[in-house]
Amino acid sequence: MDISLNRIDYTQIATTLPRTTKLLPPTQGNKLQKVAVGDKDGVVQLFSFKKNDLQVIFKTLPGKAITNMELGGALGTVKDKIFVSAGNAVMGYTRKGKQFLGLETNLTDDIHSIHVSGSNLLVCSSFIYNHFYDCEDTNYYLSGEEITDVISLPAERINSFVPVLACRDRSLRVMKYSGVRYQVDVAGPPSTLHLFYGDGGSTAEYLLYGTTDAAIGCVALGRNEPTDKWTVEPSRDSSRAGVVCMDHFDMTGDGVRDLIVGRDDGSVQIFSYDDGEEAAPTLRYTYAGSETVTSVQGGHVSNSEYEEVLVTSYSGWLFGLSSEKRDRHAYEVEPGVISLSAEAKQRIYNLRAEVESLQERVSRERERYHQTTQSSLGGISAVPYISVNDRMTLSKEDASYLLTIEVQTPIDNVLLQSDVPVDLLDVEKNSAVVSYSTCDQSQTGNFLLATYRCQANTTRLEVKIRTIEGQYGRLQAYVTPRLQPKCCQVRQYQVKPLSLHMRAHRFDPNRPYNSLTLTGKFSYAEVHAWLAFCLPEVPERPPSADSATLSFVSTFLDTMLHVNYRQGQVEFKSDNISTISIIKDVLTKEATKKKIHLSINCDVNEGSVVHTLQLLHPKLDAQLQLAKKVALIGPLTELVAHEHDSGAAFLTPEYRAILQQAAQLQEQSSRQPAHLERLYGMITDLYIDKHKFQGVNVKSKVPQLLDILYNYDLGKLLAFFTQGSRQTHTPTSAPSTPAE
Repeated sequence: MDISLNRIDYTQIATTLPRTTKLLPPTQGNKLQKVAVGDKDGVVQLFSFKKNDLQVIFKTLPGKAITNMELGGALGTVKDKIFVSAGNAVMGYTRKGKQFLGLETNLTDDIHSIHVSGSNLLVCSSFIYNHFYDCEDTNYYLSGEEITDVISLPAERINSFVPVLACRDRSLRVMKYSGVRYQVDVAGPPSTLHLFYGDGGSTAEYLLYGTTDAAIGCVALGRNEPTDKWTVEPSRDSSRAGVVCMDHFDMTGDGVRDLIVGRDDGSVQIFSYDDGEEAAPTLRYTYAGSETVTSVQGGHVSNSEYEEVLVTSYSGWLFGLSSEKRDRHAYEVEPGVISLSAEAKQRIYNLRAEVESLQERVSRERERYHQTTQSSLGGISAVPYISVNDRMTLSKEDASYLLTIEVQTPIDNVLLQSDVPVDLLDVEKNSAVVSYSTCDQSQTGNFLLATYRCQANTTRLEVKIRTIEGQYGRLQAYVTPRLQPKCCQVRQYQVKPLSLHMRAHRFDPNRPYNSLTLTGKFSYAEVHAWLAFCLPEVPERPPSADSATLSFVSTFLDTMLHVNYRQGQVEFKSDNISTISIIKDVLTKEATKKKIHLSINCDVNEGSVVHTLQLLHPKLDAQLQLAKKVALIGPLTELVAHEHDSGAAFLTPEYRAILQQAAQLQEQSSRQPAHLERLYGMITDLYIDKHKFQGVNVKSKVPQLLDILYNYDLGKLLAFFTQGSRQTHTPTSAPSTPAE
């Protein structure tokens, strides 16, 4: 069944954080639901809509930013109590606005996730999980990985209390008291959790998770082990933005609740469970917005007869996606003449009154500002505070970073400056005009200076960036909004030496691995800091154990990296010798800065070079074929233009296919600038690194290698790499000497 929804704007508040809006359950005899929302100004308010008029029931005074909101109540009763977190405290309000709870926790970090189940209150900061029962601290857990969300299975249905933590290391941790019962590996870094159907499904053990790389999955959390049910990966045509929030509500009226998903690119999706809870849902509807969606809730907000999705955006807009038809209150009585219902006329009158009120308020504030800044005593022009929502995430599909910058006011321009070589790739949603400035790296230290000039009313900018492993430094974004006086905020992002690696759940022991072992007088915290400097997705704090093991996979080549470290020793294993070379160079440099002597032992496996070349072969062959086809489009088009009678019929099927797919081929080539050169560079580095560990300088042979690549043949390339090779395993050992 197709779903058709129309947007209805309700109101705008201050900027909001994820999962800070809830719809209270309807009361008896009234199907309309009240809206509870908290914002970054610390204001919690509850309001309802009657005949499209917003009626505020209660509104708190400003304070610390509201970071999360949950509904609670006694088990088996209606959940109509409002719980919010702000700073390190949790407050509770009744539906009439009376505060009945003010719990100050002993957390030093701000709370960002809470969950309420009867008398149980779960509270999480970035790395700490606390379980309160009747406001008494009952259980405590210090996580080695960042916690992104917390939830519990429905205690009233399974007769036990089972908390679940979502952690940044692509896992869910099922808790038992103050320990981990077991861990569940998921498809990506989880960002939000939600009970299946809102109640855990038929067994009350089904849990949904959404990830920062756009996947949605379902797992059944049994008493002793989990069962993976299904995963929905984004298709080529659907949104690839991270999942921020989820909810369930029957939007089609068929008696089965649908899954509502809000994403960080502004899209809202509705999935239906056509084949029951054991099969993945089907996408039925997509709304494309322009701001990050922070909350979605399904229910009846403005009209009890029509289903609706209430959406909250980052900038504070609250709007509904309603099944009510737009033209229900307007009728064309004759051509050019439209008759409005009394309800529509009242809505127009209210909107006009609101616009006039806002204009008067803006005029008063502008006059007050001018008086302050132009007084005879020498006024001060205050720089306005700008709230910037930014993130830089690695996409495993195309091994690139997506930099997203979002401001609550329209953006004038964004200047990108980088002291490391990076490529800027095209983004379909990006309507900004980009211009590049010439950089002299030897004098300014800049490899990139690019300015994005945004169109009017643009509050969100996306930039896709491809980095080079081994090149590390800093990328800075200077964000200038359309405000007076002119001001800008600077955002910094670290480009790490192994920037294209991501965490992996399992390590394949059957590959040909090179190993690197470093020993010396360094602490457990120091070696962990080195790893966090080299690799993404490494937590800020070292694990609580005496040793740790991490596994990574390259998003570009699918090669693996395994790290085992403890105080005084760290061991790396990788089937890509260039990865080992980068780690050796970076860690030696970091140790030298601290005057730490390192003993280095490296075991090179010659088979890993052939293995890496075979992984590179499909990518290189595809890029060569693409470049060849794109180069033929111009000559073929000109050739066909001279054959007026026969057209392209005289061409071979292969050439006709190239002309038919010309637009797609050119678009594919434009999305990957310098991709072929990047592959040539990786193969050249592989050749140099292979011989560097053998103590041989082969830079003089690089032109010969490039000749083979320009006339690519895998057999000749393998022969060139293997000629004159030493024994299969080449161990090397050398101490590093810090600078005097």
